[in-house]
Amino acid sequence: MKRRNFIATAAIGSAGLASTSAMPSDRGHSKEFKLKNNVNHSVCQWCFDDIPLEDFLKTLKELGIKAIDLIGPKDWPLLKKYDIHCSMCNGAEISLTEGWNNPKYHEQLIKNYTEMIPKVAEAGYTNLICFSGNRNGMNDYVGLQNCVDGLSQIIPLAEKHGVVIQMELFNQVNHPDYMCDKSLWGVELCKHLGSDNFKLLFDIYHMQIQEGDIIRSIQNYHPYFGHYHTAGVPGRHEIDETQELYYPAIIKAIMATGFKGYVAQEFITTWEDPLAALKDGFMRCDV
Repeated sequence: MKRRNFIATAAIGSAGLASTSAMPSDRGHSKEFKLKNNVNHSVCQWCFDDIPLEDFLKTLKELGIKAIDLIGPKDWPLLKKYDIHCSMCNGAEISLTEGWNNPKYHEQLIKNYTEMIPKVAEAGYTNLICFSGNRNGMNDYVGLQNCVDGLSQIIPLAEKHGVVIQMELFNQVNHPDYMCDKSLWGVELCKHLGSDNFKLLFDIYHMQIQEGDIIRSIQNYHPYFGHYHTAGVPGRHEIDETQELYYPAIIKAIMATGFKGYVAQEFITTWEDPLAALKDGFMRCDV
């Protein structure tokens, strides 16, 4: 699945803003890139898919970045070649809009995840993404119960193989009608499933737009968050001073919870040098 097909179009509306935010594009060049190794950094490949994957992996290796997000089985051998970990696997989902909240997709989803979970474990990976799907007029409680009914059929297999199924939270601006659009709804789903092998992928960009109060959400609900994504608000661009979130404080709040998972950059760069923008993002999150 190409996330760019679903997500990048949402950034077009911010093109005017992006033209001004591109001004500090030389900012990353003047900084020495040296990580403190307190944070497990990753990056979502789809944001940089103009760069051939092998070239991108070489760059990550040179930078000392040890993980990459949202890679399916076809490309895992290439990751192994460069000793880059897949911090969030994909390939079992149907789509972002066709998910676990609708029983008509359960048969296919259960088949997909039953096949994928052992593959993820055999490859030495842990995290596998999933999606709630859209409401399409469905009540949120009914959708939650449908998710429980479907996911509970694959959770025992995930537990057996040490794989964590992670449902991503989205906002209603970029993904109208998506059901898992609130932290509390996702937390309630986690409680109903009652397994450490089901968590939420807390997308900071999406939840800032949808509900705000990011640090309080992290402090209150961190036991249910298994993975984090970053991007600037508005626009899903760089996480520098051209947007409203102060990522050093957010990452410090995450680390204060004892989090040992991955924080993955997921922004669409406006800089002339996309790798300089990526390095800048890593440095801002390296607390």
